[in-house]
Amino acid sequence: MPAMKKTYVLKLYVAGNTANSVRALKMLKDILEQEFQGVYALKVIDVLKNPQLAEEDKILATPTLAKVLPPPVRKIIGDLSDREKVLIGLDLLYEELREGDSDL
Repeated sequence: MPAMKKTYVLKLYVAGNTANSVRALKMLKDILEQEFQGVYALKVIDVLKNPQLAEEDKILATPTLAKVLPPPVRKIIGDLSDREKVLIGLDLLYEELREGDSDL
C-alpha cells in the first residue's frame, strides 16, 4: 500500500502588490508546483486589506510564508528567492534526505 502523502497548508502574507510580494508569490508557486505536486493548500493574505489576520498570526514583516500544517508551524520571511531555505523551512528537503538514506 503506498504511503499517504502529507498535505501542506500554507499562508503567504503580502502587503499589496509590491515587487517583493509578487516575486514571493511567483517563487512560491514555482516551488509548490515542482515539489508538492498538488498536495498543498495556499491562502494569500494581503495584510493591507486584512490587518487583523496578520495581527492574530503575529506577522511582523511581509512577505512572510507560514506553514500551518503539518506541524510544527514554521515561518519564512522574505521574497522566497532562496529555494533551499524555503524547502528546509517547509521540512521538505529534510524529508527527502531522510527518505534517500533509507535506500542505503
